[in-house]
Amino acid sequence: MPILTEGVRHLPGLLDRAAQEALAEDIRAVVRDAPLFVPAMPRTGKEMSVRMTNCGPLGWVTDKERGYRYQDTHPVTGKPWPPIPARLMSLWDDVADYAAPPEACLVNFYAETARMGLHQDRDEEEFSAPVVSVSLGDACLFRVGGPKRGDRTVSVKLQSGDVVVLGGAGRLAFHGVDRIYPGTSTLFNSSGLNAPGRINLTLRRVTMPV
Repeated sequence: MPILTEGVRHLPGLLDRAAQEALAEDIRAVVRDAPLFVPAMPRTGKEMSVRMTNCGPLGWVTDKERGYRYQDTHPVTGKPWPPIPARLMSLWDDVADYAAPPEACLVNFYAETARMGLHQDRDEEEFSAPVVSVSLGDACLFRVGGPKRGDRTVSVKLQSGDVVVLGGAGRLAFHGVDRIYPGTSTLFNSSGLNAPGRINLTLRRVTMPV
């Protein structure tokens, strides 16, 4: 197993098949209430290859006009985001080592050709809280480096049920998804999510606890 960046923890197989199926049902309910939408890059308006939605008091969005940000409503429906499922709140309690609850859960859906370039999660106010990432569905090749874009990177294949925690020295590590491995999971074959693929859930604390 590759040695990841300091502060980045890979917890392979943390969620067993039953837990994955239960969480997939939770996410189906989220998507029914807050449909997946296609985000766009700031300034250029270029559409990203993933579709996304959110749950929790706040949701991460991006568009050409206003750029990267958190807001409390869905950009298409105008409705508040649905709550974060209890299973994800419990997972945060188990692995985050942070007293306050998460405020946002970004749901990214990767079809077989989707990618995510190297980036930092830095639109939050609170960097002492980790980012907790859950993989569901098809495997992916995850790449992570250091806090500078030019730092050396390492890659690891993430399977359905794996959890990655970016905290401490790894909280602002550059990371991304280089490829999806289609057909490596049967989790979404009858999920109602329109097509097989990968869902990545990232739990974040956005504001400083009072």
